[in-house]
Amino acid sequence: MHNTLLELGIRYEEAARDGAKLPGVTLYRRDTVSRLEAQLYEPVLCLILQGGKVTQVGKHRVELRAGDALVVSHDLPVMSRITHASASEPYLALILALDMALIRSLYDEIAEAALPGAQAKPLAAGPADPGWTAPLIRYLALMDDPLDAKVLGPPLQREIHYRLLRSPLGGMLRANLVANSHASRIARAIARLRADFRAPLSVAELARSAAMSASSFHSHFKTVTGTSPLQYQKELRLIEAQALLSRKARSVSDTAFAVGYESPTQFSREYARKFGHPPSHDQHREVV
Repeated sequence: MHNTLLELGIRYEEAARDGAKLPGVTLYRRDTVSRLEAQLYEPVLCLILQGGKVTQVGKHRVELRAGDALVVSHDLPVMSRITHASASEPYLALILALDMALIRSLYDEIAEAALPGAQAKPLAAGPADPGWTAPLIRYLALMDDPLDAKVLGPPLQREIHYRLLRSPLGGMLRANLVANSHASRIARAIARLRADFRAPLSVAELARSAAMSASSFHSHFKTVTGTSPLQYQKELRLIEAQALLSRKARSVSDTAFAVGYESPTQFSREYARKFGHPPSHDQHREVV
C-alpha cells in the first residue's frame, strides 16, 4: 500500500505542475536535508512517502520516516528539520488539509460510538493506518478526471476524516468533536491569538473568551498546543519576523516593531535564542 501511495504522490506532483489539483492535497518535496526551521502548521494529515524528518512543538518531539503519518489538530508553531533527503531520493510528503467543520459535522453520527481512548497529543504520529490510507488512495486516483473529483471527491474526503477520527492518531481530533469541549474552546482562543498576535497578550481576557478560569485555560492550552499562551504568541511573532526579514527590505528594528515587540534588543535576543543566530543573518534570505 505504501508503494501505491508513493507512486500516486509522484504522479500527483507531476499532475499539479500541469494544473490538475485535488482540493486540500499538496505534495511537498525537498532534495536536501535542512537546518532546524520554524513553521506554523495548520490542521493537516502529513504522510511521509519518502525520506525522514523531525518535528517538535514545545517539549514534544516526533521522528518520522517513510510510512509514518503526522496529525496536527490545531494551528501550532513548530520546529522541524528534514533529516533524510537527497537528489536521487528526495524527501516526499503528502499533505491533506483537515476540514475541522467536516470533522465536527460527524459528531451526531458517532457521538454514541465507543471510540478509541488514546491520549490526545498536540502532534500525533505513528504508522499510517490502512483504514484511512485506503480511501486516500481512492481520492488520489481521481486526479486524472476533474468530473470524478468533483462528484466523488467530497464523500471520499468525508470517509478519510471519519476513518482518521477512529484511528489511533485521532485522539485530539476526537477531543475537538464536541462544540464546547476544552479542545474546541482552545481552538477559538488560538484563532484569536493568530489574528491579534502583535497586540499585548492578556491571558485573563483569552480565558474569559474561552469561558474558562485563567488557571484552567493555561493548563488546557498547554495540553493542546504543547506550550503556554505567552510562548505561543512569541513563536507566532518570531515566525512572522523571519518571513519578513527574508522577503522584504526591512531593518531589524522595523521588523521587531512590525511583529509587536516594543524593544528591538529584546527581539534580537529572543530571535537568536530560537533560531540560533541573530535576525540580521536572515535578512533577504529566502526561508523555505
